[in-house]
Amino acid sequence: MNVAGNVTGISQEISDVERPDDLAGVQQLVARARRDKTPLYPVSTGLNWGYGSVSPVCAGATLVDLSGMRRILNESEISVTNPVAVIEPGVTQQQLHAFLSKRCPSLTFNVTGSALDTSIIGNSLDRGVGYMGPRREDLFGLEVVTGAGTVLQTGFRRLGEASPLAHCHPYGLGPMLDGLFFQGNFGIVTSACFKLLPRPACQVGISLALSDASLLAQFIDVLAQLKRERVMGSVTHIANKARTRASLAYGVARYLEEKCGVGAAALGREGERVLNIVAPDEWTSLGGISGTKRQVDAAVAEVRARVGGLARVMEIDDAKLSLGYNILHWFRAFPWARANAAAIAAVRPLNGLATGVPTDVAIANLLWRFGRSDLLARELDNTNCGLMFVSPALPMDGRFAADVVQGMTAIARDHQLELYATINIETESSMVAVTNLLFDRSDAKAMERAKRCADALHAFIKARGLEVYRARADMMADVVDPSSDYWKMVRQLKLALDPDNIIAPGRYNIPE
Repeated sequence: MNVAGNVTGISQEISDVERPDDLAGVQQLVARARRDKTPLYPVSTGLNWGYGSVSPVCAGATLVDLSGMRRILNESEISVTNPVAVIEPGVTQQQLHAFLSKRCPSLTFNVTGSALDTSIIGNSLDRGVGYMGPRREDLFGLEVVTGAGTVLQTGFRRLGEASPLAHCHPYGLGPMLDGLFFQGNFGIVTSACFKLLPRPACQVGISLALSDASLLAQFIDVLAQLKRERVMGSVTHIANKARTRASLAYGVARYLEEKCGVGAAALGREGERVLNIVAPDEWTSLGGISGTKRQVDAAVAEVRARVGGLARVMEIDDAKLSLGYNILHWFRAFPWARANAAAIAAVRPLNGLATGVPTDVAIANLLWRFGRSDLLARELDNTNCGLMFVSPALPMDGRFAADVVQGMTAIARDHQLELYATINIETESSMVAVTNLLFDRSDAKAMERAKRCADALHAFIKARGLEVYRARADMMADVVDPSSDYWKMVRQLKLALDPDNIIAPGRYNIPE
């Protein structure tokens, strides 16, 4: 039985698929796998695009599809004074957002720019980055079926669900075991506590446009200092021109087609003209500021004072976008007004991400680009879209980060590919560069070129003393060093928690 293809173009054969629907089902599955020596490869909803989706690291595993485990276990207890959701791995961004909108609209959560149907637990365990910060910091109190078949609850959740500490105190007592199950293969996480956020009284987005690429290092350093000082509390995204234009392209085309009657023959040319007007800059940053009205006004003024000499500053919120759209749409017969109305139509769902509203727009862009706008976002792996991520962790150093991304861009260009790059200032001390390659995976030569380029990018990163913060399934042999004391210790932990090596063999661990 073969695994379905995925956007990386690299997949492994699987032997079977199991779909447990509760903790007991996972326990029974692990017990049977231990008895039969059958490797298991657990996925939440399987939408880990660009990193391998549902494809195992090693061939011959049974795929454990946890998407049917979709319960919010404490739904009656969630409130502004108890802002934690205890969720199973099949709970998606869309499901949690719909639940909060109906039951507790004063709460929101740290959403990612990926699709509605992506798993919150799955993304968090692989250290995904949301718009408010790293998702790894949102998850605690895990319930895990280890490879040895035992059920482990971390933190104070070990005291039992009835304990007043179970769902509120993230640290527990003694060594913190939660981290063992992030980017690991020691067990199957069946539920976890996920932090929710109060919806702020006032929230705005800050868009910054840097036209002079030579100022990128200085631009990063200024934004990093604003992050350290917590003037800009959200993750600050700094995207290159390729990423910005790709993010806007589908929304622009849809506006031109549906609202302006532009036909298919002229759509590409008209869309390019619009992007040249609204997205001419080499780097564009988007971040968020929230708080009381006075706090937000003061923070915006501080950003303008610090960054105004480097980049164009624009303050955006739903009211401004709606007003601007209504005016510009009315005058859409004029090219400049039409271009900016199209840009606002494309930006609206992206701005919603900063306020906790998930969207499929990023995947819709890819479906449109590869001629499959008729498909749902969760069907991306069924298209010819080729997507590989090579995303290094970075120090909070503007010159270093700029040099690394510029070097990666040159390598991609040498392979006749474009690098889509976003530098994310995610904490007060760290950044990551989320970079990807796009290619047509129905073209064998294009896929081979992309793989060579991805390997060259990873070699370049390592030569600079760096490593990716999140690895594709096909990269494990390159990121795990069997001679390293660190990975040797990880292997010893694997033997203690999964003595038969049945959980995701080879994933972030030394293979047998």
